Amino acid sequence: MIQPKPRLGVLALMLEGYEPLFPGFIDHQTQYVHQVLDSLAGTADFVFPRPAGNREDIEALTAQYNAEELDGILILLLSYSQGQYLVRAMQHNHLPLALALVQPDETVGDSFGEWELTINQGIHGSQDNANCLMRSGIPCAFFAGSRKNGELSAFVTDFAAAAHTRRAMQRMKIGVVGRLPGMGDVVTDDMAVFRTLGPEFISDSVGTLQRYCARVAPEQIAERVVLEREIFDVDPAMPPERHAEAVRMYLGFKAYLEENGYAGYTAHFEEFGADGRFTQLPLLAASSLMADGYGYAAEGDATAAMWMAAMIQLCGQADFSEMYMMDLAREAILFCHAGEGNWALCRHDRKPFLMDRVFLEGGLSNPPTPIFCPEPGPMAVMSLVHLGGDRFRLVYAPGQVLDKCDLQKCDMPYLFFRPDSGVRPCVTAWLEQGGTHHEILVPGTPENRIRLLCRMAKMEFVRV
Repeated sequence: MIQPKPRLGVLALMLEGYEPLFPGFIDHQTQYVHQVLDSLAGTADFVFPRPAGNREDIEALTAQYNAEELDGILILLLSYSQGQYLVRAMQHNHLPLALALVQPDETVGDSFGEWELTINQGIHGSQDNANCLMRSGIPCAFFAGSRKNGELSAFVTDFAAAAHTRRAMQRMKIGVVGRLPGMGDVVTDDMAVFRTLGPEFISDSVGTLQRYCARVAPEQIAERVVLEREIFDVDPAMPPERHAEAVRMYLGFKAYLEENGYAGYTAHFEEFGADGRFTQLPLLAASSLMADGYGYAAEGDATAAMWMAAMIQLCGQADFSEMYMMDLAREAILFCHAGEGNWALCRHDRKPFLMDRVFLEGGLSNPPTPIFCPEPGPMAVMSLVHLGGDRFRLVYAPGQVLDKCDLQKCDMPYLFFRPDSGVRPCVTAWLEQGGTHHEILVPGTPENRIRLLCRMAKMEFVRV
């Protein structure tokens, strides 16, 4: 999926009374802002009409950025600026905020006079504005550091991605087909999700999916089968018609998502066996749709599917799985699920294996199943927990995927995850914090931008 570049408005705050004292002050600091934005080229597209020297400027620019439906607002302090003047504008603002404290000069010169000290005095303006935002209950992300060594660029990159994701979540739709009775931790308040986080959960019937599958043309199936024989090492025992049926379901599900504008979906497998028109479970369909960039979760867990879609938007790749068992000898946790997995994350030194797998759930025939392990390296595991009302918590565990991919009879995508905190503390804290049994996995070290997204959504972030 093509992700457009985030768009940020810039509120460059200053005290207009400095211009009579220091002629040329406004022009000098305006050029400084352009220098900062030039150094951030590639992180976002910036809108910067002019500095804001008073309350009226702040309110007018904030209204403009909201009217233009930008993704967020970046605040810079060009001198001292009264925090009270920011409050009213922010009370009418709907965009995520970040305040970055940087300076034209990063070292105090021995010959600095009043001019140099004034153009670098944004620190106490930042303190005034941050204090007023906090006391007004307005969430804002903060940065203080260098604009020259990559620190600011990394922060703005993460903030812009999080703001863009926050906006995307407010337009997001997730298809929901069935739910496993009695599975309590997947049950949330759909209106709380919609009201607080943004995504809409839309219930559909398995018959809707069947109609989309029935429309798939034979030539589409044949073309996709050829492609998959390049992507996968295909089981020689796989009957061609069984592979073709799995591809038909994938193409039908994809059309269902595309035509309805869904960012992801969840489906309960028992629906397919009960319907009577399906011959296999859609394990390949779920796996390939995750590889295409759609959110997914099993058993009707719309919250997990939504969060996976958000993580794909925010971080580029994600996967769905479960903690199957602790491996205390390896100080790791084995992750796998029924047979779905984002095969785009398969380790680079081998192809995923498409297995003609015997799987009795649902009472249907063998579902073609991608078997693979992801690339060893850093990964984050997380679970979105509904605490009741409008309160949500993200339980987050960073760690490493181990270089272990030789289980002989694990006919599912799997991985060994070693939490940074250790197996016993991590799992204990997971239970204490109410982490669910469905998890979203994100390669790399995405904690900074995920924390920013949680702050924007007023969601509790708990690292375990």
